[in-house]
Amino acid sequence: MFRTKYSLPKTQPQLQGQGAQETVSTAPTQLRYSRYDHGTLEEFKASSVDEIPDPTPGGPVLWVEVDGLRDTALLQALGDRFGLHPLALEDVLNVGQRPKVEPYETHLFIVLQMMSMQGEHEISREQVALFLGPGFLISIEEDPLTDTFKPVHEKLRSGRGLIRKNGADYLTYAIIDAVVDQQFPLLEHLGEALDMLDTEVVKSPSQRHVQELHECKRLLAHLRRFVWPEREVISALLHDESGLLKAETKVYLRDCYDHTVQIMDLIESYRDMASGNMEMYLSSVALRTNEIMRVLTVISSIFIPLTFLAGVWGMNFQPDNQGQALSWNMPELRHPYGYPICIVIMVAVALFQLFYFRRKKWL
Repeated sequence: MFRTKYSLPKTQPQLQGQGAQETVSTAPTQLRYSRYDHGTLEEFKASSVDEIPDPTPGGPVLWVEVDGLRDTALLQALGDRFGLHPLALEDVLNVGQRPKVEPYETHLFIVLQMMSMQGEHEISREQVALFLGPGFLISIEEDPLTDTFKPVHEKLRSGRGLIRKNGADYLTYAIIDAVVDQQFPLLEHLGEALDMLDTEVVKSPSQRHVQELHECKRLLAHLRRFVWPEREVISALLHDESGLLKAETKVYLRDCYDHTVQIMDLIESYRDMASGNMEMYLSSVALRTNEIMRVLTVISSIFIPLTFLAGVWGMNFQPDNQGQALSWNMPELRHPYGYPICIVIMVAVALFQLFYFRRKKWL
C-alpha cells in the first residue's frame, strides 16, 4: 500500500516542504462488517471472508469494510464471494487511479481520491474504492491506519439523520460526502496561508516566498486533479440507470455535487491568488531593484563633479626647470589654503546636488 504525503506550512504563514513522497504502510489488512436497519446496528470484526453473512436485498444493509491492501488473497476471496469484477479488483490494487465510476452487471464500482489534513503541516492522499450492490456496500481503504469514515460510523451509532432509515445507496452517498467534505478544512488552511503570504510578499519579499508559492500552486494542482473527476463521478451517479441508486438518494447526491463545484471554485480562486502573489513578488523585487539603482545613480551623480574637480586640481603643473612659474600654471597649487578651499568647494557642490535632487523628488 502506498500513501502519498504532501507537506503543508510548518508555521501558519509559511508553506514549506520537500515535495511528494510515497510511504509504504506495514500495517496488516483489517476486515470488518456492519449490519443495520432502522432499529438495529451490529458491528463485527472478521478474520476471513467466510464470516461475513450474505446480503439480503430489502433487508438489513450489509457494509463490508476492508482497511489496507496488503492481503491480496483476502481481496480475491471477497471478489469471489460477492461477484466483483476482476478488472475492478485490479484497479483497487493500482493506487492513484483517476476517480471514476464503472457499472457492471451486478454492482457499481466507484473510485475516489481523498486529500485531507494529517496534523497541522501535512496533507495525505488516500484512495477509496466502493462496490455498491443489492443490499450491500463494500468499501476498501488504501491505508488501514486512517479512519476515513469516522463521521459515517458516528451517524450510524447515534442513529442521527437518515442513514439508518435508508439502504446501501444512501450509505454510498454518505461516504462520498465524507470524502468530499474532507477537502474543505484543507482549502481553508491553504487560503489562510496564501493570505499570510500576500502580506509578507508586500512587506519583505524574499526567495523563500517563491518556494512557498510554488509549493502552494503544486498542492492546488493536485487537488484540482482529483476534485474535477470526482465531480464527473457524482454526475454519472446522478444519471445512473442501474436501479441501485434511488431517486431519493440522488437528491442528496445533487447537494454533494454542489460541494464539489464549491471546492473547484475555491481551488481556482486560490490558484489565481497564488499567481497574483507571484506577480506581486516579481513586481516588489523589481521595484526594490529600481530603488537601489536610483540611490546608486544619485550617489554616482554626486561624485561625478567631485571627481572632475579632484582631477583638475590633481594635474599638478609645476614650474619650469629654472624654477620660474609658467604664465598659464595653476596658482592654487601654491596657495597656503588651497587644500581646505578645495574641500569646501567640493562639499558645497555635493550639498547643492542633494538639495536639487530632493527638490526634484529624486530622493
